[in-house]
Amino acid sequence: MPRRQNFTVLMIMAISAFLAITFVLSFRHQGEGIGSAEFVAANQQAVHIDDGILKGTATAAKLENATLKAELGHASWKLFHTMMAKFPDKPTEDDSAALRAYIHLFARLYPCGDCARHFQKLLEKFPPQVATRSTAAAWACHVHNEVNKKLKKTLFDCSNIGDFYDCGCAEDPVEGKGKGKKGEKDGFTPLTLDDKEGLTRGG
Repeated sequence: MPRRQNFTVLMIMAISAFLAITFVLSFRHQGEGIGSAEFVAANQQAVHIDDGILKGTATAAKLENATLKAELGHASWKLFHTMMAKFPDKPTEDDSAALRAYIHLFARLYPCGDCARHFQKLLEKFPPQVATRSTAAAWACHVHNEVNKKLKKTLFDCSNIGDFYDCGCAEDPVEGKGKGKKGEKDGFTPLTLDDKEGLTRGG
């Protein structure tokens, strides 16, 4: 009897080993997975975003939780203004197009549906200003103030927006770049806005 039990155990082990090897080999023939060159090549597509995608209907439902809505708003405005503060002083056409697309997609995909729809209406009335970092920051401050008016909140003094939303640029040295003119840190001029920068229409 012991021989028959040993034989049964050996058969079970052999079958298990065969199944394990077959399982591993079946995946090997499918390529190296999502990191493989074949997978990447098959799934790399040029991104062409038309106005239908950029300005399409907001996708999110209404956000009922007031606390969550407020927290999301604070975090989103911080991201939004910090992004404007980090935008190049002299952006390329691609930089400006990317920021303009981001702003429209931000509005469309914002997780609070009624907020998103309101922001999209603001974008129709006040199109994104993306010609320079200063105009982008001034535009963002103006639009934020439009939201604050609707919510009956205190308005920002846009000339101080660079101080309020610190981009952290002084702590972000770029290798090989020295100091430029006074007030410039590693080729990055401090964000200062005056009343003339507050243009709200056009590109």
